[in-house]
Amino acid sequence: MTLVTPIREADLEFDHGVFDSAAFAAQALSSWQALAAVIDHTLLKPDATRVQIETLCEEAARYRFACAIVNPIWVSTAVGALAGTGIPVGVVIGFPLGASLVSTLRHEAAAVTRLGAREVDMVIPIGQLKGGNYQAVAHAVQSAATVAHSRGALLKVILETALLTMAEKLRAADIAIQAGADFLKTSTGFASGGATPADVALLRGVAGARSGVKASGGIRTLADVRALLDAGANRIGASASVAIVRELGAE
Repeated sequence: MTLVTPIREADLEFDHGVFDSAAFAAQALSSWQALAAVIDHTLLKPDATRVQIETLCEEAARYRFACAIVNPIWVSTAVGALAGTGIPVGVVIGFPLGASLVSTLRHEAAAVTRLGAREVDMVIPIGQLKGGNYQAVAHAVQSAATVAHSRGALLKVILETALLTMAEKLRAADIAIQAGADFLKTSTGFASGGATPADVALLRGVAGARSGVKASGGIRTLADVRALLDAGANRIGASASVAIVRELGAE
């Protein structure tokens, strides 16, 4: 296991590369098609049915969303529905509590990628982070990253920012990137709060150009999306994806 160096205030001043949020936001908002290409179309409700998952996939293919995100039980259904469309399937693991065994995370990552998922969104062990067990957090992320990357999949690491202090957000973001995260993600959508421009800007400040930043949780309107892109997000997770792109002219 790779040891993770504790974050220091001085580390935040290091040059991690530059991500041009203004340019990215302008391009993403230039058309509804460009916006759809950065939205993960998501359905994670526990009572979601096969018909609803198939509808999600039909919409993902029609509007050309970045990804269709489902719970593990629906991966095979989504992969089948999206076969030949070029739209990848994403899946959540350790969700929504971030309390799974590391062995379970590895098994889930291996199982869902074997079934065809190409993006994996995992929740950090939130309680271990808050308790100061940073090596455990790093081990969990690194374990999932190793499996996902070996299968050609991206790993997005959900910090659940609504439950963290500013110091914890900074530390979690740095640990996740060092441990192999391709994206930092704000929220599950199941906690007390979701994505905020302030949290996105904080995560982008830590990430620089080292990783992506995905805003998710409570994103319902084009105005919400605009504010989060301006703050530094380069991926949006939403269940209101169709309504959002229709605000920009999609039919």
